[in-house]
Amino acid sequence: MDVEVGGDGESPATGKCFARCLPRETSNSSFRRDFILAYKTLGVVFGGLVTSPLYVYPSMNLESPTEEDYLGIYSIMFWTLTLIGVVKYICIALNADDNGEETRNKLGKFLEKNIIAQRIVLFIAMSGVCMLIGDGILTPAISVLSAIEGLRGPFPSVSKVVVEGLSVAVLLALFLLQKHGTSRVSFLFSPIMGAWTFTTPIIGLYSLLKYYPSIFKALSPHYIVHFFLRNKSKGWQLLGGTILCITGAEAMFADLGHFNKRSIQMAFLLTIYPSLILTYAGQTAYLIRHLNDHSDGFYKFVPHVVYWPMFIIATLAAIVASQSLISASFSVIKQSLQLDYFPRVRIIHTSQNKEGEVYSPETNYILMVLCVLIILYFGDGKDIGNAFGVVVILVMLITTILLTIVMIIIWRTPIIIAMLYFVPFFIMEGVYTSAVFTKIPQGGWIPFVISIILASVMFSWHYGRQRKLEYEMKNKIPIDCLNELLSRPEIQRVAGICFFYNKIEDGITPLFGHYLKTMRSLHKVTIFITLRYMLVAKVDSNERIIIRKLGIDGVYECVIHCGFADSISLERDHFFTEIRDSLEQHIKMNSGEFSRHIEEENSELENAKKDGVVHVRGKANFHISKSTSLFDKILLGFYQFLHGNCRSALPNMGIPLHQRVEFGMLYET
Repeated sequence: MDVEVGGDGESPATGKCFARCLPRETSNSSFRRDFILAYKTLGVVFGGLVTSPLYVYPSMNLESPTEEDYLGIYSIMFWTLTLIGVVKYICIALNADDNGEETRNKLGKFLEKNIIAQRIVLFIAMSGVCMLIGDGILTPAISVLSAIEGLRGPFPSVSKVVVEGLSVAVLLALFLLQKHGTSRVSFLFSPIMGAWTFTTPIIGLYSLLKYYPSIFKALSPHYIVHFFLRNKSKGWQLLGGTILCITGAEAMFADLGHFNKRSIQMAFLLTIYPSLILTYAGQTAYLIRHLNDHSDGFYKFVPHVVYWPMFIIATLAAIVASQSLISASFSVIKQSLQLDYFPRVRIIHTSQNKEGEVYSPETNYILMVLCVLIILYFGDGKDIGNAFGVVVILVMLITTILLTIVMIIIWRTPIIIAMLYFVPFFIMEGVYTSAVFTKIPQGGWIPFVISIILASVMFSWHYGRQRKLEYEMKNKIPIDCLNELLSRPEIQRVAGICFFYNKIEDGITPLFGHYLKTMRSLHKVTIFITLRYMLVAKVDSNERIIIRKLGIDGVYECVIHCGFADSISLERDHFFTEIRDSLEQHIKMNSGEFSRHIEEENSELENAKKDGVVHVRGKANFHISKSTSLFDKILLGFYQFLHGNCRSALPNMGIPLHQRVEFGMLYET
């Protein structure tokens, strides 16, 4: 099913009661399920991270490196993978789930009251989302281009244009596969990533035994200290390349909706982490004996006898690497839609079982076009690496800040303990950030431009939605006043049924007052429809529609509950039958005279249906006048542009054109 996402989910209490009613899984079946999911994560979550050896060394601007330099670089990469990958993401960030439970402490109350603090946190969060989407653009470009460049090793005559053309063709095929869903894609991709994850450390082990068996002495942090003392500012600048060893780690958190915490932890600790440690050890061991081969640090360390099999696996793995951040981009767009921070785009749920498994056609094609443009503009993996490093470290720095806020406000962690997490990671990532900022003139400006555009869209959309909500809540029509409004002599009741779409559940939208004032009539049967989306696959037919009378003859309030796999259609008679049955149930529960009331109401509904059905939807825009502030003119003007070009808030429900009525209203700014 495809919907425009919004609405509420079930309450935490309901979810817990429901969970207790389910039969308990045995530990064996639970482990088996997690093991299968862990296998699938190889093809979706970890593609970007585990393929980083393709471009880490080539992205470094090394000049006459020495054995001690390589030992220092390997030590930096080992501790970066351990501290950020294992400690930060696996042990801490994956637990950042409040399960719907709200807690308030001094910081929480401060954020509730201080509008400036709220906007600062909002800006930080939006920046993180924008950078993550930028990651989804750069990861496919650098991964595929770095893999295809392996052709130039045995065939130096292959030009850059050919490499770019092949890379673009591969990416186009990848993006066109996205519509089939994450599960099908991961089932196809996981064997490829399994082959890559297990072959690269074997080659790494062979390389380190052949070239430099004592490579693991570099695990001692004193090699990092000597590296910076020896290289000074040059060593600091090289951090912009070493940070790429942890690229893609943010997908572990962003892709939680596609899998679960335990499966991601199992996959990382049992396969990804040891694979990367051994692969980088082998690469470094080779480079210590071949000091100037860093510009092609991956393919050079592959033995000639397995070069072509590894080229094929590397190319396929690079395709899979792109998948992790593409899936993550779909997830964050969907979550932004739910929170009303992003213009409405089409969201397709590609699984009947997983609510978080989604696909967005518009997002997919925009990412595809931008990936192609990045490859054609840069044409070189090293140049893309400059832009990539900026995205990677800023996403991680923002994650550290937001996770600290979660620890203090939601987990209620004592501030001293939260600071033990925040201070070391903020310092480490801050140093990395300062290093990658030197790459801005060499392509690092690209992610900033993308993020500024996306942040402008998100902030303007959210600001416009908030202003609309404020106006509607301030000017809503209380249900108690509805009878007085309809009893005015100029209001005529006309034959037929009107379905009026209303977003407010505890009142009536001011759009209805404008409609009534303009039309001076109301259908004999008027049903205010509110769509409410639930975080379940399908809603039981008995709970799908809840209808009640509003104390006025022929006027009802109807709430339609929809699961993410439900199809909504108001065109067929089945929907009308559900409305009638729900009304009958309502009368039985609230009246002692069952048969007479039921017959009267059913007869009224049937007669109104014969007279004609109309679906009425109001559209609101802002009236931007000369007195409107410049700030509102810019933001609300941009919001109106976005609103006029995005999808409707109502899904495609198969309503015939001749039954649709749309009208507009201007809200004062």
